[in-house]
Amino acid sequence: MKLRHLAHSRTGDKGNTLNVSVICHDPLDYAFLRDEVTAERVKAHLGDVVRGDVVRYELPALAAFNFVLGQALGGGVTRSLALDAHGKSISSALMNLEVGDRAPSA
Repeated sequence: MKLRHLAHSRTGDKGNTLNVSVICHDPLDYAFLRDEVTAERVKAHLGDVVRGDVVRYELPALAAFNFVLGQALGGGVTRSLALDAHGKSISSALMNLEVGDRAPSA
């Protein structure tokens, strides 16, 4: 199933670094997503878009994660020639990540 069935996302940028949050629709899915949505999987899923490191911060009280993606904005908003220099579409791309085959919480 796609990550979007269990979570939604927001992004923010600072220079050439992008923050992508993954926020569970249901807090009961947090432990499952903690195992499924690792920094390594996020980096692999986003491919060449992220040229730097990916660091995951866990926010269990919010049933959320914050991923910090280094070198992800083509040099930053003022330098990038990308159509989406702020990286907003990256959150949509991340929501296409395939996670285990378990049904979402009811």
